[in-house]
Amino acid sequence: MKINKFNKGIFYSSSGSFFWGFIGTYYFQYITIVGAFEVVVHRCIWTALILLITTTLFKKWKILKKTLINKKKLFYLFLTSILIFGNWTVWIYAVSINKIIDASIGYFIFPILSVFFGYVFFNEKLNNKRIVSLVIVVIASLYLLADMSTFPWVGFTVAFLWSTYNLLRKKIKVDADVGLFVESIFFLPIAFLILFFIFKNNLNDFTISNPSMMFWLFLAGPMTVIPLFMYVKGVELAGLGASGMVFFITPTAQFLLGFFYFNEPFSNEKFISFILIWIAVFIYLKDLYEKDL
Repeated sequence: MKINKFNKGIFYSSSGSFFWGFIGTYYFQYITIVGAFEVVVHRCIWTALILLITTTLFKKWKILKKTLINKKKLFYLFLTSILIFGNWTVWIYAVSINKIIDASIGYFIFPILSVFFGYVFFNEKLNNKRIVSLVIVVIASLYLLADMSTFPWVGFTVAFLWSTYNLLRKKIKVDADVGLFVESIFFLPIAFLILFFIFKNNLNDFTISNPSMMFWLFLAGPMTVIPLFMYVKGVELAGLGASGMVFFITPTAQFLLGFFYFNEPFSNEKFISFILIWIAVFIYLKDLYEKDL
């Protein structure tokens, strides 16, 4: 019974990670023809709408109410709303300018960076394997810095924003979907303001005269929520450690898409740095695996 539950969890986590890494990346690369900022705005609006529906369907209004009256949780979610939408903006911008490989670097190193932030800001313990992982990532970063023109700033910005986001979210016990709903609510006024500016200057692609594009932009909501629910369900069934290992399907799929399908350039410096980062990830995953035993 336990094995069956674990296998189901791995299936859900894998499906969510694959969805994020492959289907999501391909979708957002296609849709960015309308402009990265408009895509981010629509992603925020339609994600909020989908989460409003799921909150009703799964009867989570009481959980939402408890979250909204908790000042500490609200403050943290306000901070994480800035981080998550900053992350979305940078990542979608990276996809729009064919920097998918660079963006994938961020998701490869973010768990290791989260470990470092946890140690610095929250006095979380570091074991030898995690120290080695951190050192290797630093070496890879310094090697990339040798040539500033090819340094993947996008990837490291994604890693910083995403690791900080996850670290803060760990400090408050809020359901992933409820938390994202509150974060979306915080960001909605800015999203509508940007959308107003886009419409006022006739820069919008979301028009009745183009129903197919309206549909594609609306899909930004489901494309965000579906993999989130899959991954969270996987964590519930298989545990955070195992699901954390499976998450690396996401950046791997992004890397493969960027290299083989979109034919993005891949310098020798990045190749060597990627090897170092993959070694660091392997050591980190080995540590996670041993903890789960």
